[in-house]
Amino acid sequence: MGLILGIDIGGSTTKIVGLDEQGMPGAMLRVRAEDQLTSLFGALGNYLSSNRLSLNDVQRVVLTGVGASYVEGDIYGLPTCRVDEFTASGTGALALSGQSEGVVVTMGTGTAFLWARDGRVEHLCGSGIGGGTLGGLCHKLVGMERFGQIKNLAASGSLGHVDLTIADITTGAAKTLNPEMTAANFGNLAEDATPADLAAGAVNLVLQAIGTMTVLACRLCGTKTVILTGSMTTLDQAAPTFQIFEKLYGFHYIIPENATFATAIGAGLCSLHKTGLKGCSD
Repeated sequence: MGLILGIDIGGSTTKIVGLDEQGMPGAMLRVRAEDQLTSLFGALGNYLSSNRLSLNDVQRVVLTGVGASYVEGDIYGLPTCRVDEFTASGTGALALSGQSEGVVVTMGTGTAFLWARDGRVEHLCGSGIGGGTLGGLCHKLVGMERFGQIKNLAASGSLGHVDLTIADITTGAAKTLNPEMTAANFGNLAEDATPADLAAGAVNLVLQAIGTMTVLACRLCGTKTVILTGSMTTLDQAAPTFQIFEKLYGFHYIIPENATFATAIGAGLCSLHKTGLKGCSD
């Protein structure tokens, strides 16, 4: 028996993870391409080559993500399954975080909010605010749209040159509010704000918007656990931003190791558990 390859074909990137028969993840790879099919086959070929694997080393391929709908039949003659993206995301998030339930937030091109518990995953709602928003804003603001470039630039920016804080507008804020909290994103934009400042402001806007939605999702589901996944969890501002929400609302925010690959890992795990599989011929 060989590896199970979980492949998450997203709107702008493809993530691929190899799992053994016990569901333990091994090597991981993330590839960006202009279209989903190019991204898929580029990622698969790259993964096999860089890990010195052949097709004979693969037991089956498990596809998920928005791009999976573009792929028909088996890939290179390998048994190929498909798993609903929400099921894969929820399954992967719970496995990586070690939690039995929680609101799962997948921060991709957009953002999905899921309620995962007891082996079930329910799609609560989605938002168009996500990595695509960050890329589009930064393309216009600072001439950058690649995630890695934005991440590096924003790390050295100052929100003091961009955002309006509660301390800027009042000396008698409510006890539940930290004076350094944002009162208005881009509400205090300085004329001499640098590109790094603008990028930091865009990152803060997107993360805070997502954070606000997690509060509503938790209150809807009656849970205090939030599991964050997706590439945006790697932003330097991600953990500090959600720590502020944790202090304000008493929820527990978890960014598990390998959160970027949660959906791909979840797809592979679903194939082991025989959960929500479609089209697998093995």
